[in-house]
Amino acid sequence: MEPHDPLPPARDKLLFTPGPLTTSLGVKQAMLHDAGSWHFEFNRVVTRIREKLRDLSGAPAASGLECVLMQGSGTFGVESVVTSVVPPRGKLLVVSNGAYGERIGAIAKAARIPHEVLRFPEEQIPRVEDIDRALAADPVITNVAAVHCETTTGILNPLLAIGRTVRRRGRVFIADAMSSFGAVPIDFEGAGIDYLISSANKCIEGVPGFSFILCRRERLMETAGWARSHSLDLHDQWRGFEKNGQFRFTPPTHALLAFDRALRELEEEGGIAARGARYAANHQALVSGAAALGFEPLLEPEVRSAIITAFRYPIDARFRFDDFYRLLSDRGMIIYPGKLTKVDTFRIGTIGRIFPPDIVRLLSAMEAALRGMNCKIPVR
Repeated sequence: MEPHDPLPPARDKLLFTPGPLTTSLGVKQAMLHDAGSWHFEFNRVVTRIREKLRDLSGAPAASGLECVLMQGSGTFGVESVVTSVVPPRGKLLVVSNGAYGERIGAIAKAARIPHEVLRFPEEQIPRVEDIDRALAADPVITNVAAVHCETTTGILNPLLAIGRTVRRRGRVFIADAMSSFGAVPIDFEGAGIDYLISSANKCIEGVPGFSFILCRRERLMETAGWARSHSLDLHDQWRGFEKNGQFRFTPPTHALLAFDRALRELEEEGGIAARGARYAANHQALVSGAAALGFEPLLEPEVRSAIITAFRYPIDARFRFDDFYRLLSDRGMIIYPGKLTKVDTFRIGTIGRIFPPDIVRLLSAMEAALRGMNCKIPVR
């Protein structure tokens, strides 16, 4: 057992992705049990998870924060919120600078919810003054949705400034914190967040299977009967938990057992600040080491997150991402393709149960892959 990781992953390939991601041996072992979805012991696990997530929000008890677990991936959680909390005669403003902002717009379109997408370049943070103007110009807008960490590029959007603008204009704020919650401090109260969505398989280092929504009770109570979906009805899901502590429909039992363990490991590591510090160390090691190999980050340092980093392709005709990917995979490392349409990039995540020594191993594999492709490597 290596000293830098008291709970090492099993000998799978390391996932340098934004989730699913590499998990600890303890999280994997937690799934080696069956659980009855209506059994009181399992219900206690569900209740404990909801309570711990409320605590992680940092919001005071008096704020009336509720936690609703929703089966499915993070997108299911986003769709649950979007289709449940926009009033029947309301309108949604989506702030977008990447694929996941666009996905929120696609969800609204599919549900026939009136909406507008306020777009910004993918490599730039949204301009708060433009959001303010859009809200001032259209009093029909009732809700605003924005992504905190847009993993298309790894950009970290100004959630606090956006939320304050939304609150000042008297609208309801939906924050997609899928890839940030659990590692990036979020001022729930200061940002005036009404609904925050995240997923089990991101910074808390669980496995896929459910998302969770942290929301203000007073806001949630207003939405009874608004949902455009039966299975994704956020208010009814919450009401089921309040009634008997159970999911309305079959829960992802093994994923919940794993998540309960992952929450304990987050606490043992030192909480959000400590986990964020580890991810920041991973990110710094990656960026500096990749620069030595000739890889340039897409984003400027001041807007980059420590969650995932987009790198431009090197200026070398012999570089082929598919070959690069396979050569890294052969060495036990999995990275992510790019998601941009105008710039050729690939992405490397620095979250999950990985540590700076794992980044060193990745960089060594990247150098070997470049040499295997006969690509030019800068002289150090």
